[in-house]
Amino acid sequence: MSRIRRMVIAAAVSVLAIGAHAANAQDKLKIAFIPGIASDPFFLAMEKGARAAADKLGVELVWQGSASEYSPQSQMPFVDAALADDIDALILVPTDPDSLQPAVVRAEAAGIPVITVDTTVSDQAYLTAHITGDNVDGGRQAAKTLAEQIGGEGKVFIMSGSPGATTNTLREQGFREELASNFPKIEIVGREYANSQPANATSAVNTVLLNHPDLAGIFAIDGTSGTGTIAALRNNNAVGKVKLVGYDAYKAQVDALQEGVFTALVAQQPAKEAELALEYAKAKVTGEGADKIEKSVVIPNVVMTRENFAETGSSMYSE
Repeated sequence: MSRIRRMVIAAAVSVLAIGAHAANAQDKLKIAFIPGIASDPFFLAMEKGARAAADKLGVELVWQGSASEYSPQSQMPFVDAALADDIDALILVPTDPDSLQPAVVRAEAAGIPVITVDTTVSDQAYLTAHITGDNVDGGRQAAKTLAEQIGGEGKVFIMSGSPGATTNTLREQGFREELASNFPKIEIVGREYANSQPANATSAVNTVLLNHPDLAGIFAIDGTSGTGTIAALRNNNAVGKVKLVGYDAYKAQVDALQEGVFTALVAQQPAKEAELALEYAKAKVTGEGADKIEKSVVIPNVVMTRENFAETGSSMYSE
């Protein structure tokens, strides 16, 4: 049971407790926000949005997460610490839908509302809300853009992030579906995972370029994959020869887009996702505005190219 709810119950059963509740009425709601990996620019942008929203809403934000690895093993200690910290709500970016499900079950047993952002868990029945970008559509947009850039035919490669991240699987799903439905002359020659390590992406792309010297395009499914892919293209003098569509709009990636290394970026809105999650968490705990909570929220993406940069450049992530 959350701290605020316990205070209300105590206040209802005795005069002394009522006085204690009044004395602590100024206590802020404590909301824990556990990102996938705290050092990633996507989550840095999300953190900036979360902190601005917390100040605006007058809640205490506990932002904590692994600085070096995107995995359930690195994330769970932070989730455990949050659930033991007398929090009022939990906002979570699950690094794996199955591995993080027990954390949601524990939160439910304690009466702590849970909101998932970006990625989610396998069983969403207890969740107050799930807020994410439109990942299937993002994958489709990436496929359409890459297909146009390579003339509708040729070999392409998928450089993915993590096999356990629901966002990655949905982006790949959209990408594959779009190519299969509308671009039969494009062949996907493989897919590898970076697992939040740019060096892994560099190694994978080095190998695919060696095995397929006629490779026409690459879809880098997240920011880390894109960073590693850039290094591989530079190492192999393949910049410009191989079209590279990336996901996310870190400053470094936007700079690479303007240089012509990336040929397009699918940008999300991480700060907006975080802001809405904080608003929902407060509404759920206090009841104020709870009727406006939507169980599932999908925030549109923006496809950024050099040609439309004047209109889309503002979608670069603010870190």
